[in-house]
Amino acid sequence: MTLNNNNKVESIMTKNVATVSPNQTVQEAAQLMSQKNVGALPVVENGQVKGIITDRDITLRTTTQGKNASSTPVSQVMTTNIVTGTTDMSIEEAANVMAQHQIRRLPIVENNQLRGIVALGDIATNHAYDEAAEQALTNISEPSQPQA
Repeated sequence: MTLNNNNKVESIMTKNVATVSPNQTVQEAAQLMSQKNVGALPVVENGQVKGIITDRDITLRTTTQGKNASSTPVSQVMTTNIVTGTTDMSIEEAANVMAQHQIRRLPIVENNQLRGIVALGDIATNHAYDEAAEQALTNISEPSQPQA
């Protein structure tokens, strides 16, 4: 790998990403999260990212609403207005996007197909990018403005 590629998001992203489809149940998504020890899963249909479901989505949009996790499809509780990155963006760019949008995970796409995912922890464990990760975490941790 050339030195030039070491600062690309592709060098730190998780490539074999566990995913769910929009028609799978919330219970299936939660079980997969438990098996893989992850807090979020991209929701993918025909290789394209349609959304993301997080453990927080399950708690707030299923459990607190009294929905049945074994019969509720992921499509009803997933976050759909997701932000994605590209394989050729730099790690700093990814950190900036994550900070700007207050997100901890950034699905990486190429030609409209999911290629991987970068978590804030991936950036934080790369010591060359401590400052970018710290800035992203500071922005993510700030409470967003309450919606009227």
